[in-house]
Amino acid sequence: MAPYLETVKSFADVPVTDAGVDTLAFLEASQGVLGLFDILGSTAFAAVQSDLKGNIIKVRARYDAAPTQSATLEELVKNEQGEKKRTATEGLMWLLRGLAFTCTALLNAQANENEELSVAFTKGYERTLKQYHNFIVKGIFSVAMKACPYRKDFYAKLASDPNGGPAVTDNVLSEELDKWLAALDLIVKRMQAFYEKHGYNKGF
Repeated sequence: MAPYLETVKSFADVPVTDAGVDTLAFLEASQGVLGLFDILGSTAFAAVQSDLKGNIIKVRARYDAAPTQSATLEELVKNEQGEKKRTATEGLMWLLRGLAFTCTALLNAQANENEELSVAFTKGYERTLKQYHNFIVKGIFSVAMKACPYRKDFYAKLASDPNGGPAVTDNVLSEELDKWLAALDLIVKRMQAFYEKHGYNKGF
């Protein structure tokens, strides 16, 4: 397993049952995405990272306030509907959008080995977040895409052991990343369909 992916909870290990997606496990795995932006290493991604972090905090605060009603993401959203301010519902919606962007960008990178990250992330942005952003935010993202590191440097960092141990092979890294992304993709699509079906994304 890749050293970085070894240090974070994989989305493949987030329990998904008939009741829904396990809230705490999902939030723990989402924290791991923040570290990916550290590896990307560009301050241009600070806005994305900060947005993800802020939305994780909003969902976590709701869980802490009403744990028995928030065991799964679906229950958390349903139980917040009667309240005037649906902070966690909105926070989770934006968290899912940010995760969809990251996931789509990295799926692009995995599917196209000769494609640089700046291209993969631009495609990911156009397919996910761009439709929700105004002119100014689009400009910030445009700068961030151009500031992506070279593909080989990013993958080398993902494969390396920060403690000086041997790096994992490209095949092992690719296999683990594929598993991580496939599970994330399923959760994001499941939750986005849930929002759409019940109209929980209206008003935001």
